[in-house]
Amino acid sequence: MSEIFLKLRIKEMLGGKIKRYLIFGIVEIFLVVAGILIAISLNNWSTRKSQRNDELKIYETILSRIQEDSRVVQSSIELNNTLLEQFKFANRIISEYNRSGVDTLLQIVPKLFTYSDNSMSSNIYQNLLNSGELKILENTEITFQLQVLEETYIYMNRVEDLHLQVILNLYGPEILNNMDLSRNKVSNPELLYSFQFQNLFITSISLMEEKDGIYQRALRQIDNISGLIEEEREK
Repeated sequence: MSEIFLKLRIKEMLGGKIKRYLIFGIVEIFLVVAGILIAISLNNWSTRKSQRNDELKIYETILSRIQEDSRVVQSSIELNNTLLEQFKFANRIISEYNRSGVDTLLQIVPKLFTYSDNSMSSNIYQNLLNSGELKILENTEITFQLQVLEETYIYMNRVEDLHLQVILNLYGPEILNNMDLSRNKVSNPELLYSFQFQNLFITSISLMEEKDGIYQRALRQIDNISGLIEEEREK
């Protein structure tokens, strides 16, 4: 009988140890798993922080680039508007056949060879795409607006090229064949009041008003992108 009780007692003792071993084992496994999860979480946090820093650096580069573009466009607007006002004034003199304005016309006509040659580089988005940096940028609105700005630059460059061709092929022959630029004199002053010369100013006015619209559009798009980047920097 005593042997039976002894066996039961040993069994209970062993059972108690097994339970404790199981508990210790479960706790140990939990601690190992928790440690792994914490390590993974820290690694992910470090990776995200590094990626965010890279993203912000790219935004800084973009911001610097488009701010410089903005200054160039602003300068082009000033030159374009200055010439535009003079050409409109010359057009009024011709339209009114104001003979007292002949000296003014002689001063303005040579300026038809001057124009705001604002050939913008349109590869901001393309460079980001080619370098793989585009994948780092999480703000898709910024990348979309960069594409829109790039399209505006392409259109702007086309109009600038058109303006140059008009100067070379239209203004050049008409002015150079009838005016001595070195002495600022015209062979026949009446030519300044001809419809041919007036057409030169009308063409310029039309082109330059178109260019002003493109310049203003580019500035609005640059301001929009700058605002989006500022929001990203403040996050």
